[in-house]
Formats: sequence, structure tokens, C-alpha cells
Amino acid sequence: MKRFTWADSHPLMKEYYDTEWGKPVHDDRLLFELLILEGFQAGLSWLTVLKKRKTMETAFNGFDVAEIVKYDDNTINTILEMPDMIKHRAKIESVVTNASAFQDVQREFGSFSGYLWSYVSDEPLVRYYELEADVPTKDELSERVSKDLKKRGFKFVGPVVTYSYLGAVGIIQDRLR
Repeated sequence: MKRFTWADSHPLMKEYYDTEWGKPVHDDRLLFELLILEGFQAGLSWLTVLKKRKTMETAFNGFDVAEIVKYDDNTINTILEMPDMIKHRAKIESVVTNASAFQDVQREFGSFSGYLWSYVSDEPLVRYYELEADVPTKDELSERVSKDLKKRGFKFVGPVVTYSYLGAVGIIQDRLR
């Protein structure tokens, strides 16, 4: 099986591809982290997000939703002033909004993992492509999940971001022959 070209474009991309991308994730903390990182990617490159991942982990208390829901304007302003942080107020504010919505999903479904994986009956959707250019940036599944996440109050979860997220957490597994 061939590798995607993006995987070898930078050492951080290679490490991410080889150790994380596309591996099924059921841990709610990691699901939240990747949801936030994917949302921050909107308008940026994934490499930019990976380079700032450690800073974001510090800024968002290790992506602990129970802590993040307590953030106020002072906390958001402090995060905006952090060196090496992506300084996009709406994205930072969306982390707090998403943490609250994430907790609501956990209460309703028992876990965010249970909610998310129910879309594919707990089985990854594996698809093979001859050419990298044939891999879509969104599909019917990402549109359905995106629509439901938005209905539940999540931000920065459009169908393209959601498609990328579903790939990152192993729900959609696009592969090259």
C-alpha cells in the first residue's frame, strides 16, 4: 500500500502519519483533542497545527473538557497572549463552546466515542483509491456528522473539517493502492 505524499512532507507529518493518523480512537480525551486541532486547521496547514500542538495542549489544560468549560474572557485573553499560539479569538472561544457541547454528548450517549462511532456501527469505513487526487475532502458521512455536531452547538466543524477529523480518528480510512 502506498503512502500519501503529505505524510513525507515534514518530519512532524511523518511522525503523525506513522503513529496516529487513521488509527481508531475511542478515548474521549484524545477525540476531543483531535476535534480541537482539526478545527484550528481551518484556513491553515496541518503542519502549522502540529508545530503548535504542545502550546495548545498547555493552553487547554491537556484538552481537559472539565477544566476548559470553566474558561472565561480573562483565560481566553491569556491564551491569546501565549507565545507560539494560534491567535484566532473565534477558534479559541470555540474550544470552550465545544467542551460544553462535548460534555452534553457524553451525558447523552455515555461517551463521545459511543456517539461518534455509532455513525459507522463501530466499524471503520475503509476505502481504497488509485490516485491521491481521487480522495474526497468531504462525503455524505462527514456532512451528516457535521450537521449533527452543529445542531448540538459545536463550532468549526464544517463537512471538510469533519471529514479530516473522521480520518484522523480512524472512522474513515482512506488508503492508496
